[in-house]
Amino acid sequence: MHELMAFWAEWARPTAGSPTVAWSLLLAVAAAVGYLVQRYTGLPKVAGYSIVGAFAGFAGFTGVVWPLQGTGLFMLELGIAVVLFEAGARIPLRWFRHNPMVLVQSLFESAVTFAAVYGVLRWLDIDRRIAEPLAIVAVVASPAVLTRVVMDAHASGPVTDRAIVLSTLNTLYALTLGTTMAGLMDTPRTDLLETFYPVASLLGLSFVVAALLALAMRTALRVMSPTSENTSMLLLALIAAGTALAGLFGASAALAALMAGMLLKQLNPRPWVWPRQLGTAAAMLTMLMFVLVSTVAAQAPWSHAVAGVVLALVAARALAKIAGLTVASFGSGMRLRQALWVGCAMSPMSSVALLLASQFASASPTLGPEITSVALPAILLMEVLGGLIATMALHRAGETSKPWMPDAATGSGAALTRGEAA
Repeated sequence: MHELMAFWAEWARPTAGSPTVAWSLLLAVAAAVGYLVQRYTGLPKVAGYSIVGAFAGFAGFTGVVWPLQGTGLFMLELGIAVVLFEAGARIPLRWFRHNPMVLVQSLFESAVTFAAVYGVLRWLDIDRRIAEPLAIVAVVASPAVLTRVVMDAHASGPVTDRAIVLSTLNTLYALTLGTTMAGLMDTPRTDLLETFYPVASLLGLSFVVAALLALAMRTALRVMSPTSENTSMLLLALIAAGTALAGLFGASAALAALMAGMLLKQLNPRPWVWPRQLGTAAAMLTMLMFVLVSTVAAQAPWSHAVAGVVLALVAARALAKIAGLTVASFGSGMRLRQALWVGCAMSPMSSVALLLASQFASASPTLGPEITSVALPAILLMEVLGGLIATMALHRAGETSKPWMPDAATGSGAALTRGEAA
């Protein structure tokens, strides 16, 4: 045996380490479980991805370092950038000029959510320096989970469109304020200018990266076919380059991608869809992102005291979103019943919330553990439960063309019957 092992060591040259093998197998299992969950239960595939990641995290999978850094952080930012770029490219700014109440509704919902969660946490005697970041994290509704739910349920309609737009906008607010707050956590602030300048700097640098990215993509779409495989590779490579460039400039990669999508929609207002090849690559990144989020979130320290705070945060967040959207629905073109379903559809939390929690943990070694001890369980809970609530909301709103429970068990029999009838 020793001679055999010595012979093996002489010629074996592994191209990847054990973490790569572990992640590959984990993603393979997640892909299979996501498919089976959707086929036999009608639930979105993201539920299967999250469950697999959660089991891996609870089992002690050590493939990710917290706070996120290096390759793990870049992959999360890249997945978020792809999702937010697509979400931003769906928002025509001209719509807000014709219906400005959508912006009012978005701002009001975000403000009510922040105030409600902050108030509940302070009532539970949570320190202000911990309650503020947690309230910022709670504002975020996950466009990644929502778009996957919409895709799996084949949903379309006013509730679907409004939920995607509002979740994209409150992500914009939360990323701007959360990233700035993370940079100022251990810095005493004495006046308004010291708070306003970092916000303006972050938005300005992110806008520069977004403008470069949008112009490059617009130039490519002028000379290349939108359905070409090379166009898919070019767009994905540009998003990856923009993600890395934003980090070098001190900008936010997620904000830059979101604004780049919105700018591209202005420069190229004609409707366009993601090329099929890019959709496949984006789906792979999205699955990796969901597994990464649930794996990291499941490794948080769990206790009865933390569970009470997490449940209070989740409950306050859900009620605030529904109440804020309902109150601000007047004049926005939405009926009260539609506002209720939009509020339910905006319940998921996922990758952007995890990114913000990681930024807070990196910014303050003293406050970071206390923030993440509440944020990570809440993110894991609402990544799984939020996807189910969003699916239910879109079905109850009557905007899905796919039944809740697929006829997987009788599908072959139905096909045989159709064949015999033919």
